[in-house]
Amino acid sequence: MAVFISALTFGQEITGKWNGLLKVQGMQVRIVFNIFKTENRFSATMDSPDQKVNGIPVTTTAFENSVLKLEIKDAGITYEGTLNKDQIITGNFKQGGQNIALDLSREVVKKDIIVRAQEPQKPYPYYTEDVAFENKIDNVVLAGTLSLPQKEGNFPVVILISGSGKQNRDEEILGHKPFLVLADYLTRKGIGVLRFDDRGAGKSTGDFSKATTADFSKDVEAAVVYLKTRKEINKNKIGLVGHSEGGVINAIVAGNSKDINYIVSLAGPGLRGDKLLLLQRELIERQMGISETEILKSKDVYSGVYKIILNSTSNDEKLKTEVSNYFKSKLGVTTTDDQLTIMSESVLNPWMYYFLRFDPTTAFKKVKCPVLALNGSKDLQVPAEVNLQAVKTAVLSGGNKKVTTKNLPDLNHFFQECKTGSPAEYGAIEQTFSPIALEEISGWILSQVK
Repeated sequence: MAVFISALTFGQEITGKWNGLLKVQGMQVRIVFNIFKTENRFSATMDSPDQKVNGIPVTTTAFENSVLKLEIKDAGITYEGTLNKDQIITGNFKQGGQNIALDLSREVVKKDIIVRAQEPQKPYPYYTEDVAFENKIDNVVLAGTLSLPQKEGNFPVVILISGSGKQNRDEEILGHKPFLVLADYLTRKGIGVLRFDDRGAGKSTGDFSKATTADFSKDVEAAVVYLKTRKEINKNKIGLVGHSEGGVINAIVAGNSKDINYIVSLAGPGLRGDKLLLLQRELIERQMGISETEILKSKDVYSGVYKIILNSTSNDEKLKTEVSNYFKSKLGVTTTDDQLTIMSESVLNPWMYYFLRFDPTTAFKKVKCPVLALNGSKDLQVPAEVNLQAVKTAVLSGGNKKVTTKNLPDLNHFFQECKTGSPAEYGAIEQTFSPIALEEISGWILSQVK
């Protein structure tokens, strides 16, 4: 993944953040280009906030005669636009044979509101309540919504646990609200649901940027403690349903608590973090049409830096320097200090450092309650077969035979019916959550709490 920054003359002020909104096949994706300037060169990185990807190095950055040209060689992306007197860059974004109009401005862009067919509308035929509870260990207050089949009664309940990245209680992404759809479905089936904003998201307090998977498990433990104070909750029938990273957080909590009656892992990882991310990167890059040569280069770069992190004893300044020097040796002397900083921080932030080194099988081995693990066959982020097998093997090795795994055909990481499984499809698909997956989840849970 060689990074080359073209030398140019500097005229109009082009440095800083430039924001745009890609619209293609019903999907809206925010794009941010961060443009930097050294003595005689421009450099840039690209962020895709909706796909939770930041700091993608731009291979070539050129600005001359009001024309901005950008290229991300590995991803097959080019952008060319002209800066006008109104400080708007009008241009075109190209990738994978598609040519999409994309204007950039200094203003933060907002996506158009999209109506999703599966999204439930008020009034709901069940009781909902805004709630808050405290993780006293970390002094964090989590805000959420408790849904109950009726206001009065005594019901089984599940806690929904979101995937990686700062998520609100609906796990909202690309216009979809999968946790709202799932909560609605389960509550209508007679199962109470608690879903909550991640620390630092929505109405919850706390600093998300400093939190790890282990910290998020404490938030879920606090949710369990809270539910046990509610008279409407059957304390012997509390379950956990976690998506992606949440699928292993529920295993951590269940392995440390006798209060959990069952867990459901939705596209939860079974591979150690470094192995999972390498496989995820390879599959997504191949689906994007990136050449096998570039895929191998990318794998070489990231497997090397992950090895450095795995062999480290602490996430300190010494490691930061070692990682930065490694990237520089791999990517060439033309890589700017800004780019090195962004790339180093992307693998050394607290969450990533912990996740790369964490082996989910250590958590699943400790789980003694029934386990359901579901994946979609076209999941490119947490590939189904290898992760389902790892989860099943780990649970069984801990002496727990109550484990069920299912690979659901033609579903992606968010359990949408899809064509390729690419993250680029998520927003374009009208469906939020496959009815087949919803029925698998609810049917199994009902069999546990009957």
